[in-house]
Order: sequence, then C-alpha cells, then structure tokens
Amino acid sequence: MTAAGCPKVSIMIRRYSPFPRGVGRWLALAGLLLGAIGLPLPAAAETLTLITTDYPPYCATELPEQGAFTALARAAFKAGGYDTQVVFQPWARVMAASRAGQYDAVLAVWHQKEREQFLAFADPLWTNQIGFYGRVDKPIDVSNLNALKPYSVGVVRGYAYPPAFDAAGLRIEEAVDDLTNVRKLLAGRVDLILIDHALTEYLLETRLPGQGDRIAWLSPAVATVPLYVTLVKGRPGWEKRLADFNRGLAEIRRSGEYDRIVKRLGLVR
Repeated sequence: MTAAGCPKVSIMIRRYSPFPRGVGRWLALAGLLLGAIGLPLPAAAETLTLITTDYPPYCATELPEQGAFTALARAAFKAGGYDTQVVFQPWARVMAASRAGQYDAVLAVWHQKEREQFLAFADPLWTNQIGFYGRVDKPIDVSNLNALKPYSVGVVRGYAYPPAFDAAGLRIEEAVDDLTNVRKLLAGRVDLILIDHALTEYLLETRLPGQGDRIAWLSPAVATVPLYVTLVKGRPGWEKRLADFNRGLAEIRRSGEYDRIVKRLGLVR
C-alpha cells in the first residue's frame, strides 16, 4: 500500500519494433558497421582530352557526333574504360601541342616515322585513299610521280604524305587546310592537290556546291593510308591507355558496334 492507501502498481512499457525480437538490434549494429567502414562507390571513369583537326567526313565540329572517326574513337576508348572530350585545332597546332604533351591523344593521324618520337600509334581505325585532284580543263597524267616535277602541288602544312610522294621531290605549295587547297585548285593557283578522296567529295558537296564538275579525281591513287588514333607519349600512363584503346577497339569490332557507327554516320569505305 502507498501512503495514499492505493495499491502500488508496476507498469512496464515495451518499445515497439516492427522487426522480430533481436533482428532490430542486428540491423542497427550492421548500420553502424557500414557507416564506420564505408561502402565503396563505383570509380568514375578517367576523362581523356583528345585533339584533332577539322577533317570531314572523318572529324569535324559541325558533323553529327563530330564525325564518324571521332565517334569510333570515342566508342573504343569507352569500351577501354575512358570518357573523352575532343578539342579541334588547325593541324600545325595539333602537332605542336602533341609534341609539348598538352593532350592525351590525337585523332586521325597518318603514320610518319618522325612522329613516333612523341606519338604512340594504336591499331589502325580506318583507311583512306590519298591521291591527286586536277582541273578538268587541264588534264594531267599522274601515273608517274617523277613526271610531275613541272607542276605545282597543293598540300596541307604539317600533314604527313605517302613516302613515294615525298621521295619524288615535287614542287609543293602549302596551305592551312584542305578546303583552302580545293579553292586554290579551282582558282588555278596550283596545278594539282594531293588529298583524301572522300574528304574532297564531301567538301565539293557541302562547301563548294556546283563546283564538282570543274575538278576530278585522277587515278591511280598514290596510296591507301591507314588512319590512326595516337597516344601522346608525353602524358603519364600512355602505355596503359594505348593497350586499353586497342582492347576497346577489338571489342567494338567484335560486338558489331563499329559497323553500326559506320552505317549510322554514312562513312563510305
């Protein structure tokens, strides 16, 4: 009895838990442990900065997906574990920046022995036909390179050209890009231009409509040239990135993604 004369009553209040007895305690303990240890988060893919020049229909800022070559390179890097961003510059600046180690990789590069000093060439991504265009009203036989010494040939400053062309020692006129060379040929400022076949057809269709009947592709081609992605040797980790790119390229070829990109973007083989 209490002082007030009422019986003493003991009341036990049990805290409600939605879990069976003991389970809530283990869940709370697990939460504490996970909070202390920390769950690993998926690692973010490394982003590589790639550099190239406007080289349609392969690479160009105005093309869908920045061109088919760019799209193929991105897909191969992605399959190798990398995200990418692409910078476009005139070709001479591309080469200067690569020598200085300012970017991770260069897109759409022809092989040249001298370039191996600062660039590592991946497996070929594409091939293109390199040859001469001339004016229809001034036909020139280009089957013998050594016979072309009397003529001026437009080339792009900083480009690598087929060894047979370099060995011929022809009279060249340099320009900043291929479009300038096509215009120079149309204006009669050079006799020939050495240029990629598919590129020239693209330029005539999109940049110089109505001019295509004034100049023509001159067979035979000087060379069929592999077109590469290259890793810049001045960047740390370039050896691993080269191996990863080659692995990614093999994967997109195996899976069919390579052919789907080519078809989607209309790149002519």
